[in-house]
Amino acid sequence: MAGQINAFEMAQKQFDGVAKLLNLDPQIAEVLRTPTREYSFRIPVRMDDGSLRVFQGFRVQHNDARGPNKGGIRFHPSETFDTVRALATWMTWKCAVADIPLGGGKGGIIVDPSTLSTTEKERLCRGWVDVMWKNIGPRQDVPAPDVGTTPQMMGWMMDEYSKLVGEYTPGVFTGKPLGGGGSEGRTEATGYGVIYTVREAMKHLGIDPKTSVAAIEGFGNVSQYAAIGFVEMLGGKVACVSCWDRNDRTSYTYSHKDGVNPRFLLTITDQYGTIDKKKATDAGYVVEDGETWIEKDCNVLIPAAIEGHVNADTVKKMSKNVKIVAEGANGPCTPEADEFFKQQGIFNIPDFLCNAGGVTTSYFESVQNDMNFYWPKEEVLQKLDQKMTSAFHAVLNMSLKEKVYMRDAAYMVAIDRVVKAMQLRGWV
Repeated sequence: MAGQINAFEMAQKQFDGVAKLLNLDPQIAEVLRTPTREYSFRIPVRMDDGSLRVFQGFRVQHNDARGPNKGGIRFHPSETFDTVRALATWMTWKCAVADIPLGGGKGGIIVDPSTLSTTEKERLCRGWVDVMWKNIGPRQDVPAPDVGTTPQMMGWMMDEYSKLVGEYTPGVFTGKPLGGGGSEGRTEATGYGVIYTVREAMKHLGIDPKTSVAAIEGFGNVSQYAAIGFVEMLGGKVACVSCWDRNDRTSYTYSHKDGVNPRFLLTITDQYGTIDKKKATDAGYVVEDGETWIEKDCNVLIPAAIEGHVNADTVKKMSKNVKIVAEGANGPCTPEADEFFKQQGIFNIPDFLCNAGGVTTSYFESVQNDMNFYWPKEEVLQKLDQKMTSAFHAVLNMSLKEKVYMRDAAYMVAIDRVVKAMQLRGWV
């Protein structure tokens, strides 16, 4: 089950395997398998009742050979330093495979944001910046929203940084609200990016999207727009979505005999991705255990929740019709799951390619902040489609040329680009 393997150990194991395929110099491999800088710190926050509560915060900067570190800040009760290390490492490969001039970073705070008031969240956001502001910046490290954080929270963080440095600096955080330095298309970007890669995989495999069925894990931002894109862009059907219910702290799977209507579910979903169970059942949705999403009859599986949920145990429950696994989440499939996919001939779109739409549009946001000129949504999504399509085919071509698994091919493309940047800068 989830948590059986340490996320950072998994990231290193994946890297080590590809380093061998590339015949990478062991000294260069040693540089890349661990982060360059790590920060662990405590954040005191005055709560609404007058008490003082201290939170544990993290920031990891993995590699900045290709540009400033880039990666989200997660507010999650089970956040760990190793999870942040793994995600920072994956961000380096994600930026490289998407061919955007950024490195990898990630941050977090151990907290359940749903237990905080709006004012407490704001104080916690500003507290994180008060500790880290000398080690982040538009040319140094650019955080963004992630699990448990929102555009509004990025707005508070950007404001706090701007106060501390004494000038308006919108490019220090991305994923900001529209009107506050944010970019059109950012909300949809990661989920739509998943669907752009699924579309290209279907073309490669000769699968008709209009007769396709997807099962999706999660109903946060990525899952929401992946579901919308699968229905509205590809003309396919979504068999189910799953979500964590913060009210009873249990996950559920939601399905409908006519297929999920993601636009409707969005209207009954709160900001943390919890679907209103009563309103869903009143609309004819069947509510089942959270793990049943992986058992649904489908040909496309989109794990888009958290790491490690597709593993040695759960792959046995997958429909035999699954042809594509598109990793909307970071690290959702363990190495054991990879072996199963290889044996069964299932086409995998690895996470740091599949879900690179968010960081790509964050890069577009930074560019727009620098120019102080903002593009319409159509232009943002068109540029995103071009970037994601180009990235997919670079990995697919590597996979076909070297006769390797798609995840290995993505690593080969990404690591090669990072090593070249390190060599050009005289680091190695």
